[in-house]
Amino acid sequence: MSAPGPARDGREPAASEAARAIEAAGTDEREWAAWAAPSEWPEPAFPEGPVLVLAAHPDDEVLGFGGTASRLAEGRRQVHVLTVTDGEASHPGSRLLPPEALARARRRELAEALDVLGVDRRTRHRLALADTRVGAHETVLARTVAELLRSTGAGLCVAPWRGDLHADHEAVGRAARTAAASVGVPLWQYPVWMWHWAVPEDPRVPWARCLRLPLSASQRARKREAVRRFRTQTAPLPDHPAVILPPDELAHHQRDFETVIVETDLS
Repeated sequence: MSAPGPARDGREPAASEAARAIEAAGTDEREWAAWAAPSEWPEPAFPEGPVLVLAAHPDDEVLGFGGTASRLAEGRRQVHVLTVTDGEASHPGSRLLPPEALARARRRELAEALDVLGVDRRTRHRLALADTRVGAHETVLARTVAELLRSTGAGLCVAPWRGDLHADHEAVGRAARTAAASVGVPLWQYPVWMWHWAVPEDPRVPWARCLRLPLSASQRARKREAVRRFRTQTAPLPDHPAVILPPDELAHHQRDFETVIVETDLS
């Protein structure tokens, strides 16, 4: 996870608005747990073929789709993961972990986490775009994703939600939408920060397009263990005491199901 970063066109006001939404006190997981609607969301059948999962930063794919990735790998489904940045901007100003060292640490953490989930090391891909600046490379990213969808024969693309109020997440979501439409592959998008800033029945969220992806006890356990591998994000640094993913934030990603939003309009 990293700071929200600039808006899609570099405008600071939108970036500041997103930062305020993410930095504000979030919705308590107990409020989400009391909401009945998710129990009524449909549980989908997966399209045939490999699945390509995109992440803006190392950890997004695990937080938003890690349990399902483990479920797919458990069923011998080929799961490809494309990590767009190395997440080097999550601790600005840290002397203990300056950007290059942080990028190395986060790559190691992701490798460990994907090992826990059972994702084949041969199906992991890294793009290394600049953290917080993905929007500046959206066209290149869309082309790269389209090429990967074709080369892997993927039957499904999964990406961060393009309404997540994090500039990098939204840029990856938009690029995935462009790529999936060009190749003719279904696209599901997973929210990460939405659970923090939204509330049940929030009109900013397309609840009618949500799907419920149930997780077994063993899949949830693997996801929890995978999340623990992101030590730079779940524990404080001596010179950066604010934890990026505190327990109240992680609680949103420890449910017995995961949520994706179907991108039905690919025009």
